[in-house]
Amino acid sequence: MNDLSALPDDFVWAAATAAYQIEGAVEEDGRSPSIWDTFSHTPGKVDNGDTGDIACDHYHRWPEDLGLMDRLGLGAYRFSIAWPRVMPEGGGAVNPAGLAFYDRLTDALLEAGITPYPTLYHWDLPQAQQDRGGWPERETAERFAEYASVVAGALGDRVTHWATLNEPLCSAWIGHLEGKMAPGLTDLTAAVRASYHLHLGHGLAVQALRAAVPGAQIGIVNNLSPCEPASDSDADRAAALRADGHTNRWWLDPIHGRGYPEDMVKLYGVELPVRAGDLETIAAPLDWLGLNYYFRQVVADDPTGPVPYARQMPGPDPRRTAMDWEVHGEGLETLLVRLSEEYGAQRVYVTENGSAYQDTVGPDGEVHDPERTAYLEEHLAACARAAARGVPVAGYFAWSLLDNFEWAYGYDKRFGLVHVDYETQRRTMKTSGRRYAELIAAHRTRTRSAV
Repeated sequence: MNDLSALPDDFVWAAATAAYQIEGAVEEDGRSPSIWDTFSHTPGKVDNGDTGDIACDHYHRWPEDLGLMDRLGLGAYRFSIAWPRVMPEGGGAVNPAGLAFYDRLTDALLEAGITPYPTLYHWDLPQAQQDRGGWPERETAERFAEYASVVAGALGDRVTHWATLNEPLCSAWIGHLEGKMAPGLTDLTAAVRASYHLHLGHGLAVQALRAAVPGAQIGIVNNLSPCEPASDSDADRAAALRADGHTNRWWLDPIHGRGYPEDMVKLYGVELPVRAGDLETIAAPLDWLGLNYYFRQVVADDPTGPVPYARQMPGPDPRRTAMDWEVHGEGLETLLVRLSEEYGAQRVYVTENGSAYQDTVGPDGEVHDPERTAYLEEHLAACARAAARGVPVAGYFAWSLLDNFEWAYGYDKRFGLVHVDYETQRRTMKTSGRRYAELIAAHRTRTRSAV
C-alpha cells in the first residue's frame, strides 16, 4: 500500500461536486436558465443530447447524499452555489428561495460535522448576464462581486472557507476559444477578455468576501497540468513553454502579483482591458490555493494548429481513464511542489482529483472499480510525497462524490465514489468509496494515537 504517513494530522479529507452537474431542478424555486442550460439544450453540443435538467436530483435528495458523506467519513464538502438560483438576472433582485437551499445545506453539513467549502462560480453564469455580454464584458465581473456579497451575507455567519472561481481556464479557453463548453464561442479576443474579467471578478469577490466575513479563508481553484515536450527538439521545448503559459502561468502569475506573462500576451495578440488598480485587485492576498489535477500534457510543436500551437500527444504511461487521459500520479506531486517553491503557496488543497471508468452494478449489487481505487491511492501517495518535501498540502477533495452530468460528455463518463442509476436515482457506494472511507478512518486513528 502507498505510504500516506507524511500527510499532516489536520489533513482535510473531502469530496467535491458542482451545482449544474448534480442539482437538477432547473426550473424550481425561481432559478433562471444558465449558459449551461442553453448550451446543453443546443443540438450537437453534448453527447447523447444529455442535459442537467434532472442530473442527480440533489436539489431534492441532498439529505440522502449527506448520509453518503457521513458514511465516507468526510471532514469537508466542496460544492458550488448556483448563481442563477441566487440572482436570476445576474445582478439586482435576490431570490430568497434559491439562497434558502444553500442555507439548509450549510446548516445540515455543520450539524453532521462536515465543513462546507462553497465555490461561488462553477461555470453556470445566468443566461441573462450572458445576454448582456458575459465574461468578455467588465460588467460581469462587477455583477459577480455583487453576487458574492449577497451569498457571503447569507452564509458568512457560518461559512469560513470560500473559493471564488472554479477552473477559469475552462470558462475562458474551452468556453470562448475552443467552443466545447458554454457559452460555445470560438473567438480568441473574446476568450482573452473573458480570462481577464474572470480574474477581475475573482479579485472583486475577494474584497466582497473579506468585507462580509471577518476571518474568511479565501482561495481560487485552478486546473493545472505539467507541460512536457514530446521530444528534445527545440521546437517541442518551445511548444511546451507555450502550453505551460496557456495552461498554468496565465492563471497563476496575475493572482500572485506578477501580471500577465509577456510571452503569452504577445502570442495572443489581444489587448487586455486593464484599468488603473485592476492588477492590484486581481492579486488580492489569498489564504489558500486550490489545485485540480487530472493529467499531464506531453506536447509537440504544431505551428498550423490553434493557439498555443502545441499539440497534445499521448503520454508514455499506457494506463488510460475512460476520458482517454493518461494516469500519471507523479504529475500531481510536480504541481504541488511548483506551487510551493515557485509561487510561495502557504496552503494548498487538491480541490479536485479523480478518474472516470465504465462502472456497472454487478450481479452482487456492488460496483467494483479497482482501477479507480488504485488511482485514488496513487494520487494520495503523491500528496504525501509532496508533504514530505515540505509542501503545505492541507487536504484532498475527491472528484466526485457522485456520478454526475460530465459537461459536454453527458452521463457516460462516471467519476463518482458513489454510482448513480439515473433512471431510478439509486445510489450505490463503489469499492473506491469504501476504500476512501478506510483511508480516512486509518488516518484519523493514526493521528489520535499520536496525541
